[in-house]
Amino acid sequence: MPTHKLLLLPGDGIGPEVMAEVKKLIAWMNAHGMGTFETEEGLVGGSCYDAHKVSITDATMAKAHAADAVLFGAVGGPKWDSVPYEVRPEAGLLRLRKDLALYANLRPAVTYPALADASALKRELVEGLDIIILRELTGGVYFGEPKTITDLGNGQKRAVDTQVYDTYEIERIGRVAFELARKRKNKVTSMEKRNVMKTGVLWHEVMTQLHQREFKDVTLEHQLADSGGMQLVKNPKQFDVVVTDNLFGDMLSDIAAMLTGSLGMLPSASLGAPDGKTGKRKALYEPVHGSAPDIAGKGIANPIAMIASFAMCLRYSFNLVKEADDLEKAIANVLDKGIRTGDIMADGARQVGTVEMGDTILAEFKTLSA
Repeated sequence: MPTHKLLLLPGDGIGPEVMAEVKKLIAWMNAHGMGTFETEEGLVGGSCYDAHKVSITDATMAKAHAADAVLFGAVGGPKWDSVPYEVRPEAGLLRLRKDLALYANLRPAVTYPALADASALKRELVEGLDIIILRELTGGVYFGEPKTITDLGNGQKRAVDTQVYDTYEIERIGRVAFELARKRKNKVTSMEKRNVMKTGVLWHEVMTQLHQREFKDVTLEHQLADSGGMQLVKNPKQFDVVVTDNLFGDMLSDIAAMLTGSLGMLPSASLGAPDGKTGKRKALYEPVHGSAPDIAGKGIANPIAMIASFAMCLRYSFNLVKEADDLEKAIANVLDKGIRTGDIMADGARQVGTVEMGDTILAEFKTLSA
């Protein structure tokens, strides 16, 4: 059985608490012949700044490069609001994404039947929802140069951010979208703003040409990103895989997140290009909920997004499809039994804390794996 090398970066806030529940799963799988996982840990974000005055060290980056996958908790909090911009906690995550060339961010939006009433939308609009927002992660306005603030005098300043995309960046994220769709409902919706942005014109052109060359068997539709946001709220189940740039992907994936009822429920995966020899991709898996410093240390955080991120890791990095299916089914079964953390609490349900939710999911996973 191959050895899977995992780097665990719990981070700040509730990150260490939710990561602890994944460690239990890894230990149980190792003990029961369901994989051989070797784990290392490192500091990232504010905890790393406190120790080393940087948001991630070169040594930890070396571990990330050597790992088969990185599991990431969360970073940031008010404690570090005044640190220099270049070493802010979030810079550690950005460096991981950039240095590992993790250009494809997958954010599933899945509404569990037991939580359909927790969505801001009507049950019939979200029950059974299962879509993926695929966000280009290493290009666009977040990384484009120049990126400046210039003092013009007379109390005036000018801020500049640059939105830039090359053909190859659009092609590679588009290829991931079409390949994902082939394993799902065979439909891709590409979103940009070609009516006002030159990058949108190129995005539309490249996606269309890629579709014609390599993926004619997949349905491709185009939408302007603002209209796409409206449609996500109006009729979300019309979508399967939505692919878009860094900026619009950031916003649209948060919209999709709230369709499911709670940010505490949603995992994500950030993938790099396949290795030419092994076919393996660099990968980082993280919950989308952030560090939630207001509840850190209280034992009430929802660990489901972190556990579901580990399920994505099993699926996409290690091809442990059955184990991933069983873990995702374990989460659904626990919710069906009316067990909830505070963020997803409902009338008649039983409220539990972080540890009990993790233990309950592990128990269900054991049953399904028997």
